[in-house]
Amino acid sequence: MPLVQANNIEIYYEVTGEGEPLVLIPYLAADQACYAFQVADYAKHFTCYTVDLRGAGLSGKPDGTYTTELFADDVAAFMHATGIQSAHVSGVSLGAATGMWLAAKYPALVKSLSLHSAWHATDPYLRAVVEIWRTIARALDSVTDMVIEGIFPYCFTPELYAAKPEYIDSLADFVRSRPMAPVDAFLRQSGAVLSHDATAVLGQIQAPTQVTFGRHDVATSTRFAGPLTEAIKDSELVIFEDCSHAAIYENVEEFNTTTLAFLTRHTG
Repeated sequence: MPLVQANNIEIYYEVTGEGEPLVLIPYLAADQACYAFQVADYAKHFTCYTVDLRGAGLSGKPDGTYTTELFADDVAAFMHATGIQSAHVSGVSLGAATGMWLAAKYPALVKSLSLHSAWHATDPYLRAVVEIWRTIARALDSVTDMVIEGIFPYCFTPELYAAKPEYIDSLADFVRSRPMAPVDAFLRQSGAVLSHDATAVLGQIQAPTQVTFGRHDVATSTRFAGPLTEAIKDSELVIFEDCSHAAIYENVEEFNTTTLAFLTRHTG
């Protein structure tokens, strides 16, 4: 079980594939296996390092205040501890929020940056959504059930629920199969979402950046596209027209093809 001591916590990670390093940062409450539908394709071109963030999966879950900047410090320390001098960095949602801090604070570590379902600063609507999830987690006393009953409806379009209920059920089974943090750790991790504000540091990002959104995402909708692409100098915007918050599951083929094209353009 690969664990490394970094920034005073144990960080769990897995490595797959060959090529330039690609660090994949999970979203809220998820462990590194959340990229299961991407790693098979990515690993044909890159050495994929999938990590568990502080407070989730098999990484450490210490008390204290969590922030997206702290998560970025953790990932930077992880890269140092594992000898990764520079990597392509990709994240979805909370992983993207972490990635933007990583690229801003540690530019030498980030060769390219992929920000999926991202936001520059938490606004009142996103705050209301996250507070709903926190309320559900407390009420059910289960992060697993909260993800399936509370977060899933924000991740997928109504059309997917209607057309492929068995696919939604299979994703729910996948969530149930993964190590899930206790409620108190989820509350600390989601607190980092509530406090996220990278507005002041986006201009420090030097890496070429791909910014993607699902057209039907409401939590991190295209309302965040302008602030991100205008502040990050070398950035490009992609909209997945038939997706909500989780294009990585809702249109796997288009997501993988589009993101791989960006990543491979910036190799070498």
